[in-house]
Amino acid sequence: MTFFDYLFLFTGMGLVTYLPRALPLVYLAHKKLPQWLIDWLNLVPVAILSALLAPALFIDSAQRSFSIGKLELLVAIPTLLFALKTRSLGGTVLVGMVLYWLAGFIFSR
Repeated sequence: MTFFDYLFLFTGMGLVTYLPRALPLVYLAHKKLPQWLIDWLNLVPVAILSALLAPALFIDSAQRSFSIGKLELLVAIPTLLFALKTRSLGGTVLVGMVLYWLAGFIFSR
């Protein structure tokens, strides 16, 4: 490939990445969104986080089956309770890491 092919490729990738993010921002910057849409958009981060966490917590990748006794799920439950009680992101990460390390140490014997 020539230099101009690479330049065209990188420019195209930049536009494909930038435009879908910038156009709604520019278009909706001065518009008042309806309350139902704002409420609906507030649910998007929760849905994305759930979609990312559910396979790691409930699916046994070796057997490709639903498993409720996974180590990750057993650690996630007390970590979630700690997070709900303290509302501390740093503390939650630390508790989750320590619990995962301890559970791996205990159950690997």
